[in-house]
Amino acid sequence: MPCRSTSGRAGPFVLAVLAVLLVAGCGRAAPPQVTFTAGGATVVAAPTQYCDDDFVTCRNDATAPVDLAVPPGTPLVIDVPESIAETPWQVVFTYRDSAGEPVDQRSPVLVDRSGYTLELPTPQDRLLTAQVQQYGPPPVMNPETGNVEYPIGASWVLLTSA
Repeated sequence: MPCRSTSGRAGPFVLAVLAVLLVAGCGRAAPPQVTFTAGGATVVAAPTQYCDDDFVTCRNDATAPVDLAVPPGTPLVIDVPESIAETPWQVVFTYRDSAGEPVDQRSPVLVDRSGYTLELPTPQDRLLTAQVQQYGPPPVMNPETGNVEYPIGASWVLLTSA
């Protein structure tokens, strides 16, 4: 909804509520977007999940995943803006190998990098999905498992077609 001022005859309470909503809605910067490119075609993805720094306020968008044709043997180039590049991020992906089996993998954790090129092990492998995951605040210890967990603060999803 566009941000605009109100006019007319509203009571003081209504005006106060509208002012708070306008400041909250207009003051929030738009979440960053991620660019996926393969074989000369490009799509730009909004986040499917995006949490504020408090990790309490999160927004989910089931319509955000984007689709791009990525034929076997074609590298996928991923570009992220500075706001993502300056934090730890990673690419989590699934591909179908030459035997037809799905394989889940992840890139190394990337910091201070605005791009990553995903190339699968063999030219016959077919990328199914790729997800950019931006890590949130510092890692935390899970008291139940004793494992260190790295919370994901935002994610951008690509679904592929051949």
